Amino acid sequence: MERKRYVMQPFRFNAAIQHPVLLVWDIVGPWRTDRNNDFTGKAHIGAADEMSLPALRQEAHTRREQDLMRSSKKPIMRIFLVAGARPNFMKIAPLYRTAQDFPEITCNIVHTGQHYDKAMSQTFFDDFGLPRPDYFLKSGSGSHAVQTAKIMTAFEAICTENRPDWVMVVGDVNSTLACSIVAKKLHIQVAHVEAGLRSFDLSMPEEINRTVTDAISDLFFVTEKNGLDNLLREGKPADRIHLVGNVMIDNLLHQFRKLEDQVSQTFSSSRLKQKLGSYAFLTLHRSSNVDDETRFREIAAALNTISDEIPIIFPIHPRTRKMQKMFGISFSSRIHLLPPLGFQEALFLWKDARVVLTDSGGLQEETTALKKPCITIRDNTERPITLDQGSNILAGTSRNGILNAFHTVMTDSQKNFGIPPLWDGRAAERIWQVVVNTASV
Repeated sequence: MERKRYVMQPFRFNAAIQHPVLLVWDIVGPWRTDRNNDFTGKAHIGAADEMSLPALRQEAHTRREQDLMRSSKKPIMRIFLVAGARPNFMKIAPLYRTAQDFPEITCNIVHTGQHYDKAMSQTFFDDFGLPRPDYFLKSGSGSHAVQTAKIMTAFEAICTENRPDWVMVVGDVNSTLACSIVAKKLHIQVAHVEAGLRSFDLSMPEEINRTVTDAISDLFFVTEKNGLDNLLREGKPADRIHLVGNVMIDNLLHQFRKLEDQVSQTFSSSRLKQKLGSYAFLTLHRSSNVDDETRFREIAAALNTISDEIPIIFPIHPRTRKMQKMFGISFSSRIHLLPPLGFQEALFLWKDARVVLTDSGGLQEETTALKKPCITIRDNTERPITLDQGSNILAGTSRNGILNAFHTVMTDSQKNFGIPPLWDGRAAERIWQVVVNTASV
């Protein structure tokens, strides 16, 4: 920002000379910055024509005290919180909300636009009570390379113009990778929330994103001990790794409390839920599952068989709907297809389901936190604690594997599931405390 120039008029010069403290303050003032790094100094020399000498001295003394107080405060850290896809919004929501309790921090939300459909993006801002993003990059769709390049180009521009102290990325989507690379090349510190998770399957785009992001991050916020062990094995500095809990669970518990106070009849699916009574809840969107016709057909065959025993509620992802039509795959009439749902309505349905079937990483964690039986339709998971301590079963993607997992759940429903340490709804608070402490060192 260009510095303002203040020109003293001749008839004011004598007053300024008589009160040099004011003159010095007014020369220095325009370069002082406020918490948002905006220039806020203003010249007050003209006031000398209208004020008495005692009043001028008192004003100069007051200003000097105020400047000393400002200089003694801890500097405000500007953080860019990056979100681009559906899972990111539920992770940044508790971070943004909790940041309001830390006066040392100011957060700007950067929405990359990776999910550009209102049903898959704006709905979640509304659900989580997030404000309008400070920056919207409008990256839209495209191949991994095209989308990542769009995000990087747009993010570089806002980082160059409005340089933050930290860029905080969450999860493992393309936005996570793109923004961490840009920040690191601009010598801006990077904090990765959900660091250290590994599926050890490099055919998954998410595995590449999370591994590369961790390779260049400065702070690592870990949800479970497996993540901590992975980072240490990869040679990350131990003092930069922090086991803080899970912001996904922060959001889940916050939304669960809100849901308890809400009238369930406000949801369009409430009548279906009441009619079915006992049901399963399904999500399916991962490209490795729905873009491969053979695999998609195998999964659909298992789901149709399961629906003979229990009806399934399936809010279908736009990508899954597209591939279903392309491959001509049919679902049983007992699989109830719904449009994409907001977070609270989805929670309203799955919290009371007999079993959850999913290929989502986040839902594995959320079902574990509420001790809800979950069948993961994948060959691997980067969240092994949901298998070791939680309510999750890894079924694979074959028809027989999915059916075997389903029958295990249905015959072993009384198992006593555990909840991982620190999944208590306070992860965001711990994260900001670490950031503040790191900055003060």
